[in-house]
Amino acid sequence: MQKTFETLVATLTGMANQVAIIANVIGTLIVLILVLIVNFDVVARGVFNAPFLGAVEIVQFSMVMIVFMQLPDVARVNRLTRSDGFLVVLSKRYPNLAAGVRHVIDCVSAVFMCLIAIAIWPEFHDMWQSNDYFGVPGVFTAPWWPIKLVIFLSACLCTVIFILKVLSPAVQPELIKAPEHEDVK
Repeated sequence: MQKTFETLVATLTGMANQVAIIANVIGTLIVLILVLIVNFDVVARGVFNAPFLGAVEIVQFSMVMIVFMQLPDVARVNRLTRSDGFLVVLSKRYPNLAAGVRHVIDCVSAVFMCLIAIAIWPEFHDMWQSNDYFGVPGVFTAPWWPIKLVIFLSACLCTVIFILKVLSPAVQPELIKAPEHEDVK
C-alpha cells in the first residue's frame, strides 16, 4: 500500500512538473514576444514617427500573465523568494527537524495558493460574464478574463505542487550556487 501511494505521488509529481515546465516555456515565449513588440514600437516611433498603438497596454496585460505562467515552475524548483538561511543551518545539526519545517512551509504555501485560487475564481467568472475590457477604446482593448484565468490556473497548479511536496518524502535540497558566487582564483 505504501509503495502504491509513493508511486501515485511520484506519477502526479511528474505530471505537475511537466505542466509547470510547459507554462514556464509559454511565459518565456510571451517575454520574447514583448521584446519584439517593444523593439517594433521603438523603431516605429523613431524612424516613422508612428508608434505602435497599444504597445503599453500589451505590456501591462502581459506582465501579470508572465509572472503567473512562470510561478508554478519557480515553486517546483524551490526558487521562490524566501530566506533559507535558517533551514540551511538547522539542516546541518537537525536534518529531520529542517525537513519538517520545509513540509510546514510547503503546507502553508499550498493553503495560500488555494486561497488565491478561491479568491480569483469569482473575479474570473464575473469578467467572463460581463466581457469587461481594459485599454483605450479605438486604440487597443483586451478582455480581462484571460489574465484572471491564468492567475486561477497558476494558483491551482502551485497548490498541487506544494501538496505533492508535502506528501513526498523529505529530501535535503542541494544549495544552488550560481557561477557568480564561486570563488575566483
